Amino acid sequence: MKHPYIFGIRHLSPAGAWHLRNFLREKNPKLVLVEGPCDFDDTLVWLSDHAVQPPIAVLAYTKDAPVRTILYPFAEYSPEYQAILWCKENKKECRFIDLPSEVFLALPEYGPGGKSADKGEEERMNVYELLDKQAGEDGHETFWERTMEHTSETEGYRRGAEIFGSELRALEEDGAVDRPEILVREAFMRKKIEEAVASGVAPEEIVVVTGSYHVAGLLDERAAAMTDKELSSLPRLEASHTLMPYSYYRLSTRAGYGAGNKAPAYYSLLWEAFSRGDFSYTARCYLSRIAGYQREHGNPVSSAQVIEAVQLAAALAKLRGENPVPALRDLRDAAVTCLGGGSISELTLAAADTEIGTAIGFLPDGVSRTSIQDDFYRKLKELKLEKYRGATQQELSLDLRENRKASTQKAAFLDLNRSFFLHRLRVLGISFATQAMTRQDNATWAEHWSVRWTPEAEIELVEAALKGDTVAQAASFCMKERVEQAPNMGEAARVIEDAFDCGMTEAAAYATAALQAMAVDAASVVDLSAVAGSLSVVLQYGDIRQLDSAPLVPILQQIFFRACLILPGECVCDDEASKAMAAAIERLNSVALAHDFLDVAAWNEALREVAERDDLNTKLSGYAMAIRLERSLADGEALRLEVRRRLSRGVPADLGAGWFEGLAMKNRYALIARLSLWESLDEYLETLDDEEFKRALLFLRRAFADFSAMEKDSIAENLGEIWGYNGQEVSEALNAELNVEEKELVESLDEFDFDF
Repeated sequence: MKHPYIFGIRHLSPAGAWHLRNFLREKNPKLVLVEGPCDFDDTLVWLSDHAVQPPIAVLAYTKDAPVRTILYPFAEYSPEYQAILWCKENKKECRFIDLPSEVFLALPEYGPGGKSADKGEEERMNVYELLDKQAGEDGHETFWERTMEHTSETEGYRRGAEIFGSELRALEEDGAVDRPEILVREAFMRKKIEEAVASGVAPEEIVVVTGSYHVAGLLDERAAAMTDKELSSLPRLEASHTLMPYSYYRLSTRAGYGAGNKAPAYYSLLWEAFSRGDFSYTARCYLSRIAGYQREHGNPVSSAQVIEAVQLAAALAKLRGENPVPALRDLRDAAVTCLGGGSISELTLAAADTEIGTAIGFLPDGVSRTSIQDDFYRKLKELKLEKYRGATQQELSLDLRENRKASTQKAAFLDLNRSFFLHRLRVLGISFATQAMTRQDNATWAEHWSVRWTPEAEIELVEAALKGDTVAQAASFCMKERVEQAPNMGEAARVIEDAFDCGMTEAAAYATAALQAMAVDAASVVDLSAVAGSLSVVLQYGDIRQLDSAPLVPILQQIFFRACLILPGECVCDDEASKAMAAAIERLNSVALAHDFLDVAAWNEALREVAERDDLNTKLSGYAMAIRLERSLADGEALRLEVRRRLSRGVPADLGAGWFEGLAMKNRYALIARLSLWESLDEYLETLDDEEFKRALLFLRRAFADFSAMEKDSIAENLGEIWGYNGQEVSEALNAELNVEEKELVESLDEFDFDF
């Protein structure tokens, strides 16, 4: 069979895009076949829409979980993209001819974000390294740029790309053509070419646009096209696809995109240079942008320095080869020398901005997308969040209160509805916005978010399409799943909190019903405290969200009272478990202080019992005593008596020191000010023998471990007063650096035998 014209390209090549357009203009084909999944043909009308602004990508994804995805990105200077535009401009037919995406997604070598770097890719990188050494360049990017991107002749580029791909195949020791997916892809593309010819289009009226690596494979007379039987035997996963904006950063190799280049924004300058017919444009624009960035960030750069840099770049290009056009390496070296004072670190940010860039593509309304994408972008517009859809992180502060100066209800609650939307995205795990700060004590109406669009957020959005057609539906489905799978009451309560944050009363009601059912069964104080804490937050801040939280009141009352009843019994625990119990006690105490409809008398009685009983974990007893002191439920005399009882002769040292540790966990400044406490502690330590003292000292070291230097200084002054010495001198002595002998004594405590 006579072959059609085959134009080999690199997937992100300004020169390839420019010369391909020239080639198409010259051959004027009826049909252009482009490497890309053949089921993407329905996106061609959108890809060629005049309102579309690259970079953009076609995302294919499986319809069933776990979701697998592959991306096919296009920059303005992608040859495939320019081929699609040329066909639209000249009313010619265009088709994709690679394997359908459902096959790619089923291949093990492909996964999220595109093809993985398998053994074959590593072998190819070894070939590139060999190529770099042969060419004497610092990387194959530079070799390719000097050899191909500065080519001014269309046929020269075409032949060069074909030879490059052919030689690359030959250099690989094992031969990439032996890799199954390469054989399968090229056999399928041959099938699509034969089908095009069979449909009545003459070979000479067809131009095939494919990666230069595949040219030799498609021209190989020994290779056969794929049969229908072979095609039907390929693995498949049911898949869909959608268009999405993309970014220059994600196009770059720094982001891990295997077919990317190091400098997408710089390659865009190369494309502009071709469009202008002026290769010197790239150097002038690159160095001017470096200078502009430096000036904007307080680093003065003169026009004379830019001119010198342009001249130096041209001179470096001549030194390194016959081509007088500077490559990126030459421009960067010139920038460092003339604009950065010889230091690359001076220009790191400027270079990243100029070479990689922050450009993000744009898709107009009406472009074929999943319904949840349409809803997302509709909400961005409705909530006036479109300006935050950028690659640079921006801060967004929200005031959830009604704006009484607004002319409409929609405007009055704009920030509140923004909060609902952002929380729904958070619940879905879509990384468009991150809550930067928690609620402030005196600003229950304030929220602070960090907002930044990324291609990853778009992929997460598409994956959420499996859960609903809108962001709200998907968030509701997600919360319902969490409730159904909730391992404990705490998780169900967190769903209620999320539902209120999202402004979704139906989800809150569903989770509340599930929580009530769980509350019938026995639960630990730790679980009950977590539930009480979540419900308390909703009740405290629910009004600001214009939602009725009243149904939660009886549930919180029930849970809180149950926690009060079982608290003393659960304080019979070991030291490890006491950490979680202490946190639970603190949460319950905060809840008790926040709501006057709770049975505070029951809570006070529970605290008293825990503080006074001798058969409980002593650290928890000490902590309960600290809370009682803080809430004026116990006075100085009660503390004095409890200290004497807990720190008396005969009480095991670990129990006494453990009680003191719990006491010191709260309201330290009030404790430090109580001189009687330190007198009692001093008297207690005086009664211990050497072994008991070592045991007590180890526990007391732990109790004082996180005291600040100022707190320790105040304690030392108290002890000085008790001992009849100058407080400042005692503080200096106790805080002085230990000598060798003292250090050895302290270190020996780590090996102390507790007879456990």
